[in-house]
Amino acid sequence: MAPRIEWAGQPCPIARAVDVLGEPWTLLILRNANTGTTRFDEFRGELGIADNVLSTRLGKLTDAGLLTRLPYRDGGRTRHEYRLTQAGADALPVLLALAAWGDEHTRADPPAGRMRIVHRACGAKTRPGEHCAHCGEPMPREEQLWYRPWRSREPVPLVDPVA
Repeated sequence: MAPRIEWAGQPCPIARAVDVLGEPWTLLILRNANTGTTRFDEFRGELGIADNVLSTRLGKLTDAGLLTRLPYRDGGRTRHEYRLTQAGADALPVLLALAAWGDEHTRADPPAGRMRIVHRACGAKTRPGEHCAHCGEPMPREEQLWYRPWRSREPVPLVDPVA
């Protein structure tokens, strides 16, 4: 198999973004990080990803500045959490665009219901954007909840990125 082509430093911003985000599992790791997954074992359990692949992807996302590693104590051992940075949080529109495309052009088997954004302030299901389509109020990140009926009956908040 030929080695993967590197697009970092290319003049095209799409190529540079694909260089960071385009590997398998990367966007799913970011999806989960946006809803609060932080620990290696949680990512592995939620995604069903192999340890070596997860370790590699978390390292690349950390190196690229989308996640940051923070130590924590687990019994007598120091481990690391992977927290979303502002760069990782800024990938949210990409994730939402993929969700909209997937809802429109693919089908779950069995049907699972559509992913929706819920505006925390008014409680209405709405579309991604700067303002709620229902009430018209601004809808910053902290006002957005994700409703994924296949995952939970309740919408979940997006986590704040670490500084």
